[in-house]
Amino acid sequence: MRRRTSGHTSRDSSRRISIRTAVSAGLVVVTLAATAAAATAQGAVSAPSPHRQRTQQVEYFTGSTAHPRHLAVPASKPVSPSDRAAIAADGDVTSIVQNGPVGSKLDVVFVGDGYTAAQQEDFHADVRAKWAKISAVEPYASYAGLFNVWAVDAVSNESGVSGDPTQDVVRDTALDSAFFCEGTERLLCVDTGKVESYASKAPAADLVVMLGNSTKYGGAGYNDISSQAGYDGIATASSDNDRSDQIAVHETGHSLGKLADEYDYGQSGTYTGPEPTEANLTTLSADQMTAQRQKWYRWIGQESPDGGAVGAFEGGGYYQYGLNRPTENSIMRTLGREFNLPGREAMISGFYRYATVLNSPVATDRAVPRKARLRVTVPASAQVKWYVDGRERKAARGRSTVVVRSLGVPADGRSHTVTAKATDRTAAVRDPALRKLLSGSLSWRVAP
Repeated sequence: MRRRTSGHTSRDSSRRISIRTAVSAGLVVVTLAATAAAATAQGAVSAPSPHRQRTQQVEYFTGSTAHPRHLAVPASKPVSPSDRAAIAADGDVTSIVQNGPVGSKLDVVFVGDGYTAAQQEDFHADVRAKWAKISAVEPYASYAGLFNVWAVDAVSNESGVSGDPTQDVVRDTALDSAFFCEGTERLLCVDTGKVESYASKAPAADLVVMLGNSTKYGGAGYNDISSQAGYDGIATASSDNDRSDQIAVHETGHSLGKLADEYDYGQSGTYTGPEPTEANLTTLSADQMTAQRQKWYRWIGQESPDGGAVGAFEGGGYYQYGLNRPTENSIMRTLGREFNLPGREAMISGFYRYATVLNSPVATDRAVPRKARLRVTVPASAQVKWYVDGRERKAARGRSTVVVRSLGVPADGRSHTVTAKATDRTAAVRDPALRKLLSGSLSWRVAP
């Protein structure tokens, strides 16, 4: 068992937010889909009998460069009244990264397991370290300003997680996380209902990651979970294993990018179903995509960051034949790789489903004086334009900060409107339908 040093004991205490929201009978419950939807790339399966134990499909990883695997595990039981009471008295929320108001940013929530009351600052340090690794991967790196990050404390009675280092180790933790789930050593399972209870205490939860207090390699992806709190799926990962951050990145490919797995595993024979809805799988060849202007045809022939040119490579969606993926080996096929070009495009569009391209600390719901300084934040690939009563002030184009009177707002005793508009002109998004998500505007009324 590792020992923490005292070096993590003072961490942004001024930014700590104590949020203790009672978990009442109206607690949001995770909607658990027992099986994948029919007629998708994963293959159609029938609904379970109501008399059978419900299961959840999880994705896990036997090694840091291995293809993922899938397994059905028992679904978590509803949170008991005693657990609800314990959670109601727990769950302090700490802001780790604050880039803008909730609602204008993509809010990532980390919940820790296996951290005692004395180790919560260690948990916050682990969140910072894990987010630094996740956000170093493209396209996260180029869009780091679109994210807020929150840590929700879950105080455990014992330090560490069950199954670490061996299967016989059992620890009393807040979220019941454990390796050797269903006998699979690297599969780090968790009580998803309890995760939901804690994650719901954050101001918003668009993406949820559970960090287990462990140096052991492992993790999981619960991709059949859709929460009323706003997030899809839960990723689990070890806090102090340098390779486990790739698990979380891969899982966000599902939850944010809505990307399919690009490996062939678990399904024999040839896929014969309909055209998959996911952006990175197709039944078409490269020539057919180009001729029909379908799927990733805009990227075909382009050099991809994961290596090689974009084309149509057979194998994906768990089938060896009948489905094609964009590149030979992206992170949606093997951990440790990059997102391919169609994958990056899907991830960026996923970011913008939650975040806005343009944001300002200056409130737009009250009048501002002519001497006011307006400041906006945008990604590096976006350009800002400023308007007064609908007419652009070209001299201010590209500026992130302006003084209202410098825009030439008339001092005529009447009210006027200043508007900032921004469009992300990134070359990483080529689909016109997706590009519509990449624009935004903010307006202020200038007092007479």
